[in-house]
Amino acid sequence: MRTAVARPAREAGAPSAAPSWSKELQGRTVVVKFGGNAMVDGALLDAFARDVVELRRAGVLPVVVHGGGPQISAMLDRLGLESRFEAGLRVTTPEAMDVVRMVLTGRIQRQLVGAINACGPYAVGLSGEDAHTLTAVRRRAEVDGRPVDLGQVGEVVAVDPDTLRALLDEGRIPVVSPVARGTDGQVYNVNADLAASALAVGLGAARLLVLTDVAGLYAEWPHSTEVVDRLTAAELAELLPGLAGGMLPKMEGCLRAVRAGVGRAQVLDGRVPHAVMRGFAAGRSPGTTIVPDERPARPAPEEARP
Repeated sequence: MRTAVARPAREAGAPSAAPSWSKELQGRTVVVKFGGNAMVDGALLDAFARDVVELRRAGVLPVVVHGGGPQISAMLDRLGLESRFEAGLRVTTPEAMDVVRMVLTGRIQRQLVGAINACGPYAVGLSGEDAHTLTAVRRRAEVDGRPVDLGQVGEVVAVDPDTLRALLDEGRIPVVSPVARGTDGQVYNVNADLAASALAVGLGAARLLVLTDVAGLYAEWPHSTEVVDRLTAAELAELLPGLAGGMLPKMEGCLRAVRAGVGRAQVLDGRVPHAVMRGFAAGRSPGTTIVPDERPARPAPEEARP
């Protein structure tokens, strides 16, 4: 027998649900990437948990993919292991992979599942390894034209969404750690932004939301902090080669998603409380929104032309 859970009162200052988005996204899947930087702040974690439960209760089907960069770096430092990045991705040795796996699935995922379930009994944690949800191969990268060895960093090549769909059908909120099985028998560390993008495509999601620790994509960084509010896929593709650091995989993931059928991708400032709900609110969305390219209008049939 299930115990009824009282719905928590809406927190002061949180934007109210907008009928426009709730009707548009009723029964549709939304993938939300929650970054490790926001998770170190208890108030932000609590606001995020309330947001995803609010989405679920509004009839939207959220899937959460979490990162854990700061926590992984802290554990590597404690163990005296090197923490290095190339092309915006963590170089992952076999020793570092053990730490990544432990921190992501053993610590961060449990913390996030607990926070969501404190607002409503919906969250279920799993890794991309589980039921072959994510399959990856070793990712290749170049920096300034030279190849770099990223170690056990994976590029997702296949998504099996059946387990996630079964959980969604049961009314659950899947919380996924970005660790993938390899086609070569190894386990791979997958960038959380790219894992979220791959899952959004595999699930046929209506939206991809990426929470980060900046306001969005800056137009002229580092000379300006003006945020680009909207880009088409083609416009982003032109900008992508000039991006660097952590913004590169975020925008790469957004581009892949909208080009593969996801309705839109949004990069939002996860340092702002209730960033998820603000991203759905009516009116101009905060952060940077990526939309598919406009399709050319079909020419009228010959007989219908004047």
